[in-house]
Amino acid sequence: MPNQSTPVRWIKPIAVVALVFGLLTLFSGGNVLFGPDEARASAGQYVGFVVWFNFLAGGIYVLAAIGLWLGKSWAPRLAALIAIATAVVGLGFAFVVLRGSPFEMRTVGALTLRFAFWAAIALITTRRSAPA
Repeated sequence: MPNQSTPVRWIKPIAVVALVFGLLTLFSGGNVLFGPDEARASAGQYVGFVVWFNFLAGGIYVLAAIGLWLGKSWAPRLAALIAIATAVVGLGFAFVVLRGSPFEMRTVGALTLRFAFWAAIALITTRRSAPA
């Protein structure tokens, strides 16, 4: 018998936190990309593709949060995909930085936080029962 997902009692609070995280990500990324010059200036030496990824991922965060709230079976897999994509962008960011591009140290923290957040959600919401 194949493993099956088991319900997680913390799914609704996790979904709410993920939704807030997604909305804040959309706002902050959108503000840097489309907001006033002051927003770009306060972002400092940001790496463009990281900001674009975070902004676009914010919409996916919202979708994942809705899926988690509704108990959709695809939502934990989407959370895992978000974590993987964030790790790939993190590697790209590291490559750019190692080649000498200016960057903000807070980007390192933000990417680490985003990866850990979505990896944790994927792990928490994808609890498996032992095979019979």
